[in-house]
Order: sequence, then structure tokens, then C-alpha cells
Amino acid sequence: MAGNLLARSIHDLTAAAWFGGSLMGAIGLNGAAAEATDPAERTRLSSRGWMKWAPIQTAAFSAHLLSDLAIAWENKGRIAKQDSVAGDTVVKTAVTVAGAAVTLYAGILGKKVDKLADEGARGATEPRPDASDELKAAQKQLKALQWAIPAFAGWVIVLGAKHGEMQRPKNVLAGLVQH
Repeated sequence: MAGNLLARSIHDLTAAAWFGGSLMGAIGLNGAAAEATDPAERTRLSSRGWMKWAPIQTAAFSAHLLSDLAIAWENKGRIAKQDSVAGDTVVKTAVTVAGAAVTLYAGILGKKVDKLADEGARGATEPRPDASDELKAAQKQLKALQWAIPAFAGWVIVLGAKHGEMQRPKNVLAGLVQH
């Protein structure tokens, strides 16, 4: 039982941090920042909050990838021999990498919004009508990405649960028999 316990725990906890942190930011942090009385502070406060979260999220994501490698190494035989495990591993890896790219791009856009904070905004990702086209575009993209991130993270969690279900003895046996 103890073979992958640490790696699996790190894997699941870091995916949960990615999911929960991004969802809380999109709902709680952005929502609270939108209530600032100064329109310039709305984007500035949200940006500062996301910047404070970024190192933690980066560390969690790095630990997630390392634990993923440890789990894959421990399960390399099952990945090679059990029906559909290799394909599901490829899908999970692709979703994780795509989610990481979306998360990184959201960070880049967040820095752009922060640089333009003096223009003011209705909210962290809601521009004022008189905002520059640059700020409007960045906020519009950022809003979409900040909702896509927890979707990717949630998808990774679901795929991880599927991998866990595939390790049930009856599923391993069925997968090996078909192979």
C-alpha cells in the first residue's frame, strides 16, 4: 500500500490546490476587488492577489508534475500492458500541459492588466467603457482564462480518479485479459 502513497497524496493535493486556488481567485478575489471604491484599485488589488498566489501555484504545479512522473514510473508496467491506460495517460498529460499553458498565459495577461490599472475598471476582469482597447482585450481574455483554469484542473482531477479506478483488481484483470 505504501508504494505510491506519498506521490499520490502530493499529486492529488497539488491538483486540488490548482483547482481551488484558481476558483477562489476567479470568484472570491476578483469579486472582492471589484468592490473597491477606486476604479484603479479594482484591477490593482486583484493583480496583487494573483501575484501573491503565483509562487504557491507554481510550486504546487511543479510538485504535481514530479509526483506524476513518480506515479508513472511506478506504474510503467501497467501503463504498457493494461488496456487503455497508456491512452488515458497521454490524455491526462495533454490536459495537464494545456492547463499549465493556460495558467501561464493568464499570468502574463494579469501582468498586462496590472500595468494598465491606472485606467480603472468595473472589476478585475470587467473593463470600463472608456478603457483602452488594450485593457479591454486583456481583461476579456483574462476573464475567459480564469474560468478555463479550474476547468482544466478539475479535468485533471477526474482523470486521476479514473486512473485510480483502473487500478481496482477487477479492472486490471479485465484490462490485461483483453490485451
